[in-house]
Amino acid sequence: MDKRRIGKLDVSAIGLGCMGLSHGYGPATETSEAIKLIHAAHDRGVTFFDTAQVYGPFTNEELLGEALAPIRDSVVIATKFGFELPSQDGGQHLNSRPDYVRASVEASLVRLRTDVIDLLYQHRVDPDVPIEDVAGVVKDLIAEGKVKEFGLSEAGAQTIRRAHAVQPVAALQSEYSLFWREPETEIIPTLEELGISFVPFSPLGKGFLTGKIDETATFGAGDFRSIVPRFAPEALKANQSLVAAITSIADAKGATPAQIALAWLLARKPWIVPIPGTTKLHRLEENLGAASVILSAQDLTDISASLSQIEIVGDRYPAHLQARVGK
Repeated sequence: MDKRRIGKLDVSAIGLGCMGLSHGYGPATETSEAIKLIHAAHDRGVTFFDTAQVYGPFTNEELLGEALAPIRDSVVIATKFGFELPSQDGGQHLNSRPDYVRASVEASLVRLRTDVIDLLYQHRVDPDVPIEDVAGVVKDLIAEGKVKEFGLSEAGAQTIRRAHAVQPVAALQSEYSLFWREPETEIIPTLEELGISFVPFSPLGKGFLTGKIDETATFGAGDFRSIVPRFAPEALKANQSLVAAITSIADAKGATPAQIALAWLLARKPWIVPIPGTTKLHRLEENLGAASVILSAQDLTDISASLSQIEIVGDRYPAHLQARVGK
């Protein structure tokens, strides 16, 4: 697979988002099966693996530590700090105080079975801690050889600029896909100006862009989509026109809708590295096949024209979670 750059890191053009193996979409995958999937991804050219402390919490980092230990020298591991774990009331509370960041990173190193984290993100901006202080402690961790590159997740343009002035930001991880194009307004121009890579999570719209989800879909209590307005039955029904448009393009290219969605991201900028997640080998192979789908300038124009006629229905987060993004 072709490589792309994140700071000084060379990564596969498509990475693997590992959250869903442990968290967010129902019961965790059995450990041996999850390790098989991670190894299958590496065997097929994936060198970029994404996790976070809060996934589980902790169990996803432990999974990656076990799975990647035998191939550590040939992979890039990204993880995230920023939540107080475990919390006393079971809720998710932000904490990016420098002393807490340092302690939590030391714990991540142990779980990941490594002496250095390749890419360390602040998971969400903490309104109670100046971003300069956060960037400063990561700068110190980089100087100590415990971290290689600094990233932010779901941060706003001004926060990115302020952090970047203290410690260069290598990557922003935020949601971006044919299902959510808001970053095109301000974020992508900011990243391009500053030379920061973009790592889109949910590049397949949390599964919607695969064409396998319609208004009859149901989501269990452990599935994050059960509380997402965009996955309410009426929104799923209204948004089928987007899937129909992507499917039409996919049929013409001899590809699947998921492959078109990922190929579109790859074609947007050479510094965009999507990280689709899956628990299934056949979906992994389908996703990685997107790296071979070439979209011409005319294809991109046609896709843009089709999308301009479609209005997406439903918010991407419930209000309490939306309040944390874009800060």
